[in-house]
Amino acid sequence: MSNIEIYTPTTEEVHSGVLGRRMRQFNYGFVGEYGQSQPVWVSARDTQGELVGGLRGFVFLEWLTVEMLFVDEAARHQGVGRKLLATAEQKACDLGAHSVTLNTFEWQARAFYLKQGYEEVGHIDNYIQGFQLVYLKKALTPGLPSSGAGSTSALG
Repeated sequence: MSNIEIYTPTTEEVHSGVLGRRMRQFNYGFVGEYGQSQPVWVSARDTQGELVGGLRGFVFLEWLTVEMLFVDEAARHQGVGRKLLATAEQKACDLGAHSVTLNTFEWQARAFYLKQGYEEVGHIDNYIQGFQLVYLKKALTPGLPSSGAGSTSALG
């Protein structure tokens, strides 16, 4: 290992994608070839056309990863979060996903996701200022509406 140099790559090296291609080639030996990630973007607007919430995520390796779900305070407790999540889950099923994964801070929406049928699979204590970061997952059933008939959380 004495002939190996550890360095900060250039922007050009990072954008070249060489490292990612090497990782994919390695992974293909275990799970076969797979496609690129597919975005799942859903937004909600009010009657004036103003954005009041949205979900951003992607499907990769048959999983939907929810990166962000947010609903403005004025639009909460009206089912907006539940509808955004259900719509994203259906889009993910249409793209071949069988499950969803996401994380949330304990002050954000843990109870909301549990009410929508998500299962807590882990957490990191004291992630920031004593708060937990919670990891959740949910199996998807193609063609069926999302579970969780109502919501009383800050998102729904």
